[in-house]
Amino acid sequence: MGSAEPAVVFEARGLTKVYRTGEVEVRALRGVDLDLYAGEFAVFLGPSGSGKSTLFNILGGLDRATSGSAKFNGLELTGLDERGLTQYRRRSVGFVFQFYNLVPSLTARENVALVTEIAERPMSPDEALEMVGLTTRAGHFPAQLSGGEQQRVAIARAIAKRPEVLLCDEPTGALDLSTGIRVLEALAFINETMGATTAVITHNTSIREMAHRVLYFGDGRITRVETNATRKLAEDLSW
Repeated sequence: MGSAEPAVVFEARGLTKVYRTGEVEVRALRGVDLDLYAGEFAVFLGPSGSGKSTLFNILGGLDRATSGSAKFNGLELTGLDERGLTQYRRRSVGFVFQFYNLVPSLTARENVALVTEIAERPMSPDEALEMVGLTTRAGHFPAQLSGGEQQRVAIARAIAKRPEVLLCDEPTGALDLSTGIRVLEALAFINETMGATTAVITHNTSIREMAHRVLYFGDGRITRVETNATRKLAEDLSW
C-alpha cells in the first residue's frame, strides 16, 4: 500500500446483529465501525463468539445486519434484496472457509469451473489453479488431494471470478504449520498480484505479522486496530 490514501472498499457504521431464539437474544455485533481499504491484507483476531464471522457474513452478503450501515464501494449492502445480494456475491466477493466445500465427484479443475461458469469476467480454471501452485493436480479429485491442496483448490475457486474482495474465515484452521504456510503464501500472492482486498479471520495470532492491519474483536466490537510498520512473509511465520 503506497503513500497515497487508498480507496475505502468497505465502510461499516454502527453495525449490529441480534439473533433471536424464542425469548433468548444474542447480540453478535454491538455497533461495529470499520473501513477496509483497496488492496490491503487485514487480519481479524478474537475469541470464538466475538462477532468476526457474523461481520464477514454481512460484508459478504450472506447475512443481513439488524441495524447500521454497510457499504461496498459506495453500494449500500443493507438495502439490497436477495437478488441484489446474490449478484453482489457473484460479482465481487470470493469466500474461503475453514472447510473446503469441494464437490467430491468433481476434479480440482471442475470444482473451480463451477464458479467460472457463472462469473462475468472469469479467469480460466487452469489459470486460477496455477496461481495457487496446483497446475499438476488439476485432474485430481478432492480425495486424492491433501488438506492443504484442497484448501488451495478452494482459494482457486474463490479467485477465479476475479473478486475485488477475498473473505477468508479460518483458512488455516484445519491445517498444520507447513501446509498452513502454503495456503497463506497463496493468499498473499493473490493479494499482491490481483490487488484483491484480503481479510482473514483467524485464532492464530502469528498470522497477524503478515497483515497491513490487525483488527481485534471482543464481545461484538472491534476493540483495537494495529498497523504493522513491517510485515513478515508467510514463510517466516511459525506457530
